[in-house]
Amino acid sequence: MAKIASIGLCTPPYRITQEKTIEIVRELFRDSFNEIERLLKVFENGQIKERYFTVPLDWFIKDHSFMEKNDLFIEKAVQFGKAAIRSCLEDPVCLRERVPYEEIDAIFFITSSGISTPTIDAKIMNELPFHEHCKRIPIWGLGCAGGASGLSRAFEYCKAYPKAKVLVLSVELCSLTFQKNDMSKSNLVGTSLFADGIACALVCGDEVDLNKEDHRFLPKIKATQSTLMPNSEDIMGWKIRNEGFYVIFSKDIPSIIRKWLGPNVNKFLEKQHVRIEQIEHFVAHPGGRKVLEAYVDALQLDVDKIKIPLKVLENYGNMSSATIFYVLKQFLEKNCKKGEYGLLTALGPGFSSELLLLKWE
Repeated sequence: MAKIASIGLCTPPYRITQEKTIEIVRELFRDSFNEIERLLKVFENGQIKERYFTVPLDWFIKDHSFMEKNDLFIEKAVQFGKAAIRSCLEDPVCLRERVPYEEIDAIFFITSSGISTPTIDAKIMNELPFHEHCKRIPIWGLGCAGGASGLSRAFEYCKAYPKAKVLVLSVELCSLTFQKNDMSKSNLVGTSLFADGIACALVCGDEVDLNKEDHRFLPKIKATQSTLMPNSEDIMGWKIRNEGFYVIFSKDIPSIIRKWLGPNVNKFLEKQHVRIEQIEHFVAHPGGRKVLEAYVDALQLDVDKIKIPLKVLENYGNMSSATIFYVLKQFLEKNCKKGEYGLLTALGPGFSSELLLLKWE
């Protein structure tokens, strides 16, 4: 098994209200869409109040080359990634004492919003005193499911190495992928949802004890499941062109969740001899308001179960793979009781699902 010992966050510097975003989008797109005011309602209906960006709003008015945007991604990913790692390893609430960088056995680095070779984890290792033999496992292209997938792979690593301490670092600077000249409705919807977020989780094997004895119980990962829907590449993802990343975002995602996710979750829980009624904590990636509502319908959940994911969505937007850590941190800070079950779930390109069964122990 493996436990999630702590989570550190790094919030980018520019806090932007949804009202301000609407003003900029109206200015940029009013000549390209005949019904711009009707289309702008997607910003109001999404239940997002504010988001955080790496760059100020006036950055979006100007044209930027793919190279310029990607260079900025690399610079800021290293800066913000280091801050999230520090926060994770020095968490005064969860950890008995600071965890030295040298004791980290592996780093799983997750992103879908920028490209770097060597990857960002290598650049960070050159600036923080990690052990030179620390393993690097970069994972690119899983989109919103990436954070959950990273936790699953860290769980498998810790099953093999029960004394291991592993970091899962997610850096998503979605704002830097913005395409000013993309006049598709997918781009408009993506602009209404996506934001920047950086998070790091410390996952430890069963033979590691780092937590304060008087601290509330923490989640252990009991089982995981990855699922790919065949022939569904056009539902979510990127088209990569000369100017950078162009968003693919199907309007059918909520209806697909309603039809596909329920049987997928039920089969997973049946294998673990757990019923959906036993899931006390629903740790869901909030892909959008309609996505959360589709979760409720598909799994027959009480609407109270999505309060925390909805709160994260309202205050941060959809930060792709990093968002699940913002949600999970809220559950770590709750007084969850021993023996309670949680279901961590996220959906991503492919179209794919990642499920983790958690139990507070």
